[in-house]
Amino acid sequence: MRRGSLIQLAAIGLIAGAVATAVALLVPWLPPAGGKEADRIHFVYWFTTVICICVFAVVAAVLTYSVWKFRVRPDDDADGPPTHGHTKLEIVWTAVPALLVTAISIVSAIVLAQNSHAGSNPLVVKVTAQQFAWMFTYPNGKSFGYLTLPEGRHTKLRITSNDVIHSFWVPELSQKQDAVPGQFNTIVVTPTRTATYPVICTELCGLGHAVMRSHVDVLAAGKFDTWLRTGGKTAGAPGLAVFQQFGCGGCHTLKAAGANGSVGPDLDNLKQLAAKANRGPLTAFIKESIVKPGAYIAPGYPNAMPPNFGTQIPPDKLNQLVQYLAGQAK
Repeated sequence: MRRGSLIQLAAIGLIAGAVATAVALLVPWLPPAGGKEADRIHFVYWFTTVICICVFAVVAAVLTYSVWKFRVRPDDDADGPPTHGHTKLEIVWTAVPALLVTAISIVSAIVLAQNSHAGSNPLVVKVTAQQFAWMFTYPNGKSFGYLTLPEGRHTKLRITSNDVIHSFWVPELSQKQDAVPGQFNTIVVTPTRTATYPVICTELCGLGHAVMRSHVDVLAAGKFDTWLRTGGKTAGAPGLAVFQQFGCGGCHTLKAAGANGSVGPDLDNLKQLAAKANRGPLTAFIKESIVKPGAYIAPGYPNAMPPNFGTQIPPDKLNQLVQYLAGQAK
């Protein structure tokens, strides 16, 4: 092969590689890493991306050069010369991809093993999914509708479901795991900076799947210890804490609680809903809607509310929630 042809191939390859590199670097494909596990996963992503860009540059160069140099004239219908092949070249293009895939596999296996290691004293949090909310239970027995984690400490999340298959994902922490009824799946996360991240369900789980969201607050170690020691108290009315704890905002809108769910009725309009339902006083209507959600279905809304809140919410907290909702009703 002539030297000029090699230079042309190299130039085409460099141009193709530069374009692919620009696309890889300029487009924000990944969220900022918020944990040690995410840093490792991002390394695997970029390690694989570099290999793919190199392969793409070589393939694009050969294809472009071949189309450019060896194209035939429109009126040329003659057969091309017979070729036997090139054994050495075939061995090379088989062996090199095999080595690259093996390298990716080894790096991925190492990262997977490291990301599964929770250390000797992890914080263990039980994560329970149900249509269409998350529940997070801590070692002190307290449960909340949002997740709070300490910065710099390994946390093992034991994930399960009360109804159908869900999937737990915090984009900035990168770890993802299915929530399956009847079994516990675990992941380990180690946040490296204080922030608030979204918690997202990534498994189609029903009508309210798109709004099955919560959030995770990452606190400095000292602040987290204080938060956990005080029982994770939430500022504001006791009923607000119950509203947040049981994930009501995943399906309902309530401006006072910062909730904007749209699966169920707008709780800011409870007085009008109660008047249309004609099922007694406002507080009685609210309590019945929580304990026996199928007793009355607001027109235009599905019968999607879980029927077990009557047994899940303790009587005192249920009363706090009812009073809070009644007080916020317009």
